[in-house]
Amino acid sequence: MEPESLGTFLRNRRGRVTPADVGLRTYGTARRVPGLRREELAQLAGVSAGYYTRLEQDQAGTASRQVLDALARILLLDAAETAHLHNLALRRAEPRMVRPQRQQLHPRVLALLESLGRNTPAVVLGRRGDVLAWNRTGHALTAEHVDFDAPQDSARRPSVPRMFFLDSHTRDLHENWDELARTHVAYLRFTAGRYPTDRRLAELIGELVMHSDDFARLWATGDVADCTVGTMRLRHPTVGRVDVDYQVWLQPDTPDHRLEIYTANDEPSADALRLLADQGSGRHVCADRPLSGAPVAPR
Repeated sequence: MEPESLGTFLRNRRGRVTPADVGLRTYGTARRVPGLRREELAQLAGVSAGYYTRLEQDQAGTASRQVLDALARILLLDAAETAHLHNLALRRAEPRMVRPQRQQLHPRVLALLESLGRNTPAVVLGRRGDVLAWNRTGHALTAEHVDFDAPQDSARRPSVPRMFFLDSHTRDLHENWDELARTHVAYLRFTAGRYPTDRRLAELIGELVMHSDDFARLWATGDVADCTVGTMRLRHPTVGRVDVDYQVWLQPDTPDHRLEIYTANDEPSADALRLLADQGSGRHVCADRPLSGAPVAPR
């Protein structure tokens, strides 16, 4: 999958902004483009039309932070979209793709996950949405049809984006699948802008585009978002309806590792989580490496 370029992102976003959105008067004249013209955007951003055209054609070299911030303001970008714009501008035109080293969880992340115990469902995700660790209740809530010890094996490690778009069990689990699917795709695009040379990430996106029409359709929208909070409405095969909020805690020294914690939104959902917790026994956490002194979970 070819990485997104600055020009592609600018063209996509320019087409979404109408003259009325930025206070331009059109005097009723017919327009051949749905959004702003290049000349209009360039004028509003304080750059020449020729320079902006070269930006859209990926031929202008490096754009300054001031120019990028001006473009973000005119294009009505939010914080995540603005960060994505800067990430694309900093990337070399033809980056050399590399395979990152195996992701290792910091001991303090594992200690935090262990401290949550079995009453708070939690999952630790890597930059590509792969499950690096989870506790018993986090596993039971989000993917009980997957082996609990799968995160220990890089070849079997669950991938949340793959499960979301290629696994029927995961799709059936989520009542608000459409909403969450848009969020997953928008976050993958945001991540791809941060890590443009990550070959595994590019391969994941290419695989999903090829094998999921839903993913391909959502990817074509060009949406960008930083997924940190949200709601999951589940039809759980064991405990029935569960309504939970998720919130993501970033790790300062490893910002691409995300601790996702789930909390119940109502008393029936809290009862369901307690039932899932009661079903778990023995070791509470499964990670890409065992906690000190913790027994290995049986297959």
